[in-house]
Amino acid sequence: MKYIVCEKPGEFILKEKEAPKRKPGEALLRINKVGICGTDLHAYGGNQAFFTYPRILGHELASEVIEIDANEKGIKAGDKVVVMPYVSCGDCIACKNEKANCCTNIRVLGVHADGGMQEQISVPANILLPANNLSDNEMAIVEPLAIGAHAIRRADIKSGETVAIVGCGPIGIGIMKLAQIAGAKVIAIDMNEQRLNYAKEKIGVDYIVKAGENAANAISEITNGDLCTAVFDASGNKFALEACPSYMSHGGRFVLVGLSKGDLTYNHPAVHAKEMTLMCSRNATTEDFEHVISVLNQFPTDSFITHSVPYTDMITHFDSWLNPETGVIKATVSFN
Repeated sequence: MKYIVCEKPGEFILKEKEAPKRKPGEALLRINKVGICGTDLHAYGGNQAFFTYPRILGHELASEVIEIDANEKGIKAGDKVVVMPYVSCGDCIACKNEKANCCTNIRVLGVHADGGMQEQISVPANILLPANNLSDNEMAIVEPLAIGAHAIRRADIKSGETVAIVGCGPIGIGIMKLAQIAGAKVIAIDMNEQRLNYAKEKIGVDYIVKAGENAANAISEITNGDLCTAVFDASGNKFALEACPSYMSHGGRFVLVGLSKGDLTYNHPAVHAKEMTLMCSRNATTEDFEHVISVLNQFPTDSFITHSVPYTDMITHFDSWLNPETGVIKATVSFN
């Protein structure tokens, strides 16, 4: 079977190998479509944390079952399934406290273990969710939207709040729509005007603000000086991350969704005066995936997926997906 491996930063190779053999407790899947996310882009660029090479990327997967044992979810051969790509140990303190998304021994497909950029893959059956009602395109975006759903749930967003989301990439866009579904008013912040316009026109956010030195003043004007009760960073950019507390109201929450590899610096009196709650949001849980599947009909999947190519063409197109000027929001790779 065919597969694509990232041998080292900046180098993909299309190869061939034997199809995997399913082990007890696993399901053998046929991969139909793979979504490309920031993790894949960073891995290719050599700036992804928690990463080693060579690695088969891909954790946003649309798949169908080839083989599976009898299971409590009733999933059978021929069924479409969404893959929750987080393989947890079940024994650590996080797992015991129902926080398997940040398991101390977590192995994420496509990051710590080989992912779905291949025609077939064998995975633990307990990380599958039935998805016969979804298209391949919808299945391929459930995982990034679940990241947003987890962040919204972490922040305990309530109807009527005004929230800011920094970064109009795929994760940020997902947070925006899910915040709206939760009843919040949304301010989108980014440097890229094309993506800000997408957030306004296709997602329907209430306000857009261009990132920079005037952003805090703009948000203050929008909120009559109150600022935002919750601020989400989905950029992973150091400067954006350090600016976020200035967008946040007194008593507010700051949720770090994007990942930066470096140190962050905050003025203690400024954040202390606001009694800021700082929280990180990592991966997602079954509850988050199920929520996304239940509200996916409210998401503009067709406009969200801007680029799609067969796996045979992926290597020649990947470099262009690193450049926001190409208009890419979400790219997918087809194996069927």
